[in-house]
Amino acid sequence: MRVRVLFFGMLKEMVGISAEEIDLPEGASLAQVFERYASREPRLRSLGPSIVAARNHEFADLSTALAQGDELAFLPPVSGGTDNQEMVSGEHYFCLTRQAIEPRKLIRDLLTGAEGAVVTFEGTVRNNTKGRPTLYLDYECYESMALKVMAKLGCEIARQFAVSRVAMVHRLGRMLIGETSVAVIVTAPHRRPAFEAALEGINRLKQTVPIWKKEHFVDGEVWVEGEWAGDVPVVG
Repeated sequence: MRVRVLFFGMLKEMVGISAEEIDLPEGASLAQVFERYASREPRLRSLGPSIVAARNHEFADLSTALAQGDELAFLPPVSGGTDNQEMVSGEHYFCLTRQAIEPRKLIRDLLTGAEGAVVTFEGTVRNNTKGRPTLYLDYECYESMALKVMAKLGCEIARQFAVSRVAMVHRLGRMLIGETSVAVIVTAPHRRPAFEAALEGINRLKQTVPIWKKEHFVDGEVWVEGEWAGDVPVVG
């Protein structure tokens, strides 16, 4: 059987490819695919506790059996050239974009007149990391999976807190100092659940949505390593 394998962030640089199709015997598992690449690049094994695998846009254990035509992906720790990708789920809105994020426009689209509170979180590009001057950032992601995970997360947040609407937008591509990379907007009848939902939303987005950040400095560049949420299955 034939499957498609994708690598992102630091992993694609490590194995030297971003995508390829491979042939596997019937009944093969994700573990066999991982071993195939780990034998070629042993550093993958040492990173195992922080690498996540996905099958057809869903997080998956290495024991997962594979089928003809599957799309597999190996994802490094999250850090946090196409048109916008958008998803509307009920009253909630989710988007990946390469354009500037416009929170005021998003708020106007969310408001119904029944809200008593609107809380907006914006993540912006800093000019340094621990004193090391930053030139700019590059964001990339597993776009088709990221949008689904973001929408699932936002709807869970909406059910968890007494809020009306949730919007999450993440920008991709190159961003300069001071630009907004991510926005989480929550509307609610009252302020406390709006604040709590916005904080929970950005925290979980940074730990579960497959988006990666490369930071460019005056004296070099580095993929920023974060940490997956505890309920996401890692390969090691």
